[in-house]
Amino acid sequence: MYGNPTVVAMRRIQGELRDWLKSAPEGCALESYDPLTNWVIIMQGPEGGMGMARLYEGEVFRLQIRFPDRYPLEAPEVVFLPESPIHPHIYTNGHICLDILYDGVNGGWSPALTVSKVCLSLRSMLASNTDKTRPPGDQAYCRRVGERSPKLTRWAFDDDSV
Repeated sequence: MYGNPTVVAMRRIQGELRDWLKSAPEGCALESYDPLTNWVIIMQGPEGGMGMARLYEGEVFRLQIRFPDRYPLEAPEVVFLPESPIHPHIYTNGHICLDILYDGVNGGWSPALTVSKVCLSLRSMLASNTDKTRPPGDQAYCRRVGERSPKLTRWAFDDDSV
């Protein structure tokens, strides 16, 4: 799954890195990409205005992106590094309940998506939130899964409100 990327995966990751370095998504900066298959991104909390909440304005978060060997056919692993945003779809351990981050029957990952688009989706998710709380069962989930990949969780995507 990780550690031996295909030629297609490496070309795609290199292309996304080139595009990112030319024009990073608003509010995002690349902290590191060494190795090339493991990025750390600095994400500014979105500013409020135009009907958007100001819950995360002035906050800074770090995201880790791990590219699987078969990227972009498989979704990257995306987690917030500590301290993760307090949000109804983001667990204390950094796991994110967002369909585009996962493969499978209920997942919404598509090879047409990029890390830049994922970052825009995450900032939008933060900007539209009006309730700075953790997901129901946060502590129990974090105890149960520990440090394992969020891609091993069977997510139920049933809340479009935040």
